[in-house]
Amino acid sequence: MSVDDTLVMILAGGEGKRLYPLTQDRAKPAVPFGGRYRIIDFVLNNFINSGFFKIKVLTQYKSDSLNKHITHGWTLSPFLNQYVDLVPAQMRTGGSWYKGTADAVYQNIFHIHDENPDYVCVFGGDHIYKMDVWQMLKFHKKSEADLTISAIPIPIEKAGEFGIMEVDENWRLTGFVEKPKTPPKPIPDNPKMCLASMGNYIFTKDILLNALEKDSKIEESNHDFGKNVIPMLLKEGKNVFVYNFANNHFAGMTKREEGYWRDVGSIDAYWQANMDLLEYEPELNLYSKDWPLRTFSYNYPPVKFIWQEGDRVGMATNSMVSEGCIVSGGTISRCVLSPEVKINSFSQVTDSILMENVNVGRYSVIKKAIIDKNVTIPPYTEIGINREDDIKRGFYVSEGGVTVVPKGAKL
Repeated sequence: MSVDDTLVMILAGGEGKRLYPLTQDRAKPAVPFGGRYRIIDFVLNNFINSGFFKIKVLTQYKSDSLNKHITHGWTLSPFLNQYVDLVPAQMRTGGSWYKGTADAVYQNIFHIHDENPDYVCVFGGDHIYKMDVWQMLKFHKKSEADLTISAIPIPIEKAGEFGIMEVDENWRLTGFVEKPKTPPKPIPDNPKMCLASMGNYIFTKDILLNALEKDSKIEESNHDFGKNVIPMLLKEGKNVFVYNFANNHFAGMTKREEGYWRDVGSIDAYWQANMDLLEYEPELNLYSKDWPLRTFSYNYPPVKFIWQEGDRVGMATNSMVSEGCIVSGGTISRCVLSPEVKINSFSQVTDSILMENVNVGRYSVIKKAIIDKNVTIPPYTEIGINREDDIKRGFYVSEGGVTVVPKGAKL
């Protein structure tokens, strides 16, 4: 089988309100993750590693940071008809921005007509996971499906937090319930688990085009795949199947990585997903040569750790430190540092995420915090030590006690 017959459309226009203030100046897919990556890098790597090279990235909300990242870091070969193309919202079907996920694709339907693929992958750009998408496409073709939806098995007691899909013994979709209040139908042969939608779809082209045209004419529609298009196809008796993400295997996958998928939609979930990377055998391995994770490469010098004079020791433990950083006489523990961070003498930083170009002054103490880029922290500053003090200074403090200092904040 070939993937030359498939067009990829990545929905990357999400506002990410629950990640505020990290999304104050950028779309959710552009939020840094794991030191040197952006969230959108994971879905892009999934497709590239799976052999898909015709990719459209649909942007809308505060997309400048995302545009720069894609332009600088994701150049493929036009000579071979390979591309990662940015597609900004252009109001081609009227005077409105994207009204929903289905409308985002409908407003760019001309790209599908121009490329004329047999299949269209419509994936979100704001989740952290590894996936061999080729296996899902193979399942779609073998099932002769009109639409295939990827789903992740979750404990049935957590069903109220997700959109839940019900299937028959052949994994054909029989029902969809948004955040059910009563226990839904479990997975075949597993009464303790149910299926949560991952928001990733593979359509047979003509089915998608017809569905989008119909949905665009329904005024009361939210023009959303989950709320409107999928129920419409189900009602029409189309062949809608569910792909079990737990069965997906990619090159170099470890046992702990099996079924790993994270929606880092809240500050606490985002912080925890970064901290999980620091485990000896993490559930998400960034270091696999079999499934490389590409991103824009900075032209920065190597990391430097300096000073060992009494209490003045430049040291990092259980941390990930990106290129261009200088740990100068301060200590960090369980931290994720983006490029060009400087930790000055006698400062202590623990359980924190420091983004690009953060400068931590001498004798500062930072605990369980996220410091966004271009922040200079004066000497003797305490962050994450006293919740009330952080709130008084205008910092956001999550339910889980993570203090967020916004991009470019003046302290």
